[in-house]
This record gives sequence, structure tokens and C-alpha cells, in this order.
Amino acid sequence: MIKRAMLCGLLLVASLGAYAQAKEPRQEIALQMYTLRNVGDADAQFAMAGKAGFKNVELVGTHGVDAPALQKILKKNQLNVVAAHVQLSALEQDFATTVAFNKAVGNTHIVVPWIEAADRPTTQQGWVDYAKRLDAMGAKLRNEGITLAFHNHDFEMKKYGTDSVLDIIMKNTQRDNLVLELDVAWVSRGGQDPAQFITRYAGRIYAIHAKDNSGIGVRDDEMNFAPMGEGILEWNSILNAARKSGVRWFIVEHDSPKDPWAIITTSRKNLDALLKQHPQH
Repeated sequence: MIKRAMLCGLLLVASLGAYAQAKEPRQEIALQMYTLRNVGDADAQFAMAGKAGFKNVELVGTHGVDAPALQKILKKNQLNVVAAHVQLSALEQDFATTVAFNKAVGNTHIVVPWIEAADRPTTQQGWVDYAKRLDAMGAKLRNEGITLAFHNHDFEMKKYGTDSVLDIIMKNTQRDNLVLELDVAWVSRGGQDPAQFITRYAGRIYAIHAKDNSGIGVRDDEMNFAPMGEGILEWNSILNAARKSGVRWFIVEHDSPKDPWAIITTSRKNLDALLKQHPQH
């Protein structure tokens, strides 16, 4: 009887553990906090992320607070930092402060997220020179235990000969100095196939931004972006390529959400379901 009771107890613990695991959000899903920039102050934004079920976040700079304050907010909401968006100019001009802040909040990946139109090169050689800046910064950050990544929009899909801007950047940087955070919605808007890009740079893609395109005439007041899985992107091919290519993180984002709560909860639910259909290899 005692042995039977012990066995029943062990089975109960195992079943409860399996139930908890099933209810727990997948640990490869994160939220880009830019999505919640209009929700309120930093405290309100991170509170919403935690309430929506996210355990991991991608920062935007410092969120207007110092490192101890952000540490406190992250701890209160049980959130882990997987990356942070920081402009290349900020890294070049204030390297030590930027590195210190990110180390303090436990971040090991810094992502160059955007190039202002006035600062974008207009020639192939100009993009080669820009890539060399990224490569140098990546090497410098690597010495600090931080990995540099680059985040694309649609303008990096422009081609010079047979190479897109993104190809030029990848070909003129070392694997150890730069990885990609591929925004698949922007890749598609640039007329390219996201799955092909993922496959082409297998092993160099740290994360993909998991958001969707709605098409012209739908969600015009949200920049025609949709919650992940609610738009026109072909997620089966994207996720198949991502799994084969070793993508580490799937980061929910929306550039202009009218209802941030609805966007992030719908995206997380859809992403979780789709990733279960595409298990890690």
C-alpha cells in the first residue's frame, strides 16, 4: 500500500509538472518593447508584457530609466532581456556607457535597428563601408562579451547587381562580429522571400521578428501590419527554415498597434501554436 501510494504521488507530481509545462509560455518567444511604447511609462509597459504572458523582452535603448530602475522593473515582472535596440551612432559615440547599461540589465545582444534616410549609403561601396563599421563595432563588443546584430527593414532589399544591401552587409562582416535579427515582414515588403534569406544565412540569424503583413487596404491605420499569423506571410516555410537554420528567438513586434494588448496576446498565442507544429530539430 505504501509503495502504491508513493507511486501515485510520483505520477501526480509528474502530471502536474507536465500540465505546468504545457501552460508555460515557450522560452524562445520574446516581445519587442517598441510595440508598447505608447502604453504609458516604462513600469506600465513592462507590466503589460508580463501580464500578457511574456517571459522575455527586447529593449529599446534605456526606456528612459537608469539601469537600477530597469533592473527593478524587470525583476518585478519576472522578465529576462534577450536583446536591445541601440543605434550604431550611439554605440560609436557612447560605447562605455551603453555597454555598462546592457551588462547591468543582463543583456548580451545589441541590435542596430534602423538607419535614418539621410544616413543611408547610396552606392554599393557606401554599403561596404557601412558594413565595415558594423564589423569593427561587432569585434569591439565581442571583447566585452556582447554580440552585435543587425535588424533590417525593406530598404535593405534594394539590389546592387545581384546582391541586396543585406547581402552586402553579410558578405563584408565576419560571422563572429555580426549576426542578423531578420524582420520577415519587412523582407517580404521588399519583394524578397524571408525563408530564402533565413536559409542563405543559416547559423548567423539570432532572431526573427514575428509579425505579419495584412496587405494594402487592410489595417491601413496600422501601417498594414497584422498580428503574427493573422496576415499573408507563409509561416510554415518561414518556421521550417528557421528551425533548420538555428534561429534562437522569435520576437513579437508590431510597428503601429491600435490595440497593443490585443496585438501582443494574439501574436503570442499564434506563435506558440505554430512553433509547436514546428519543433526544434
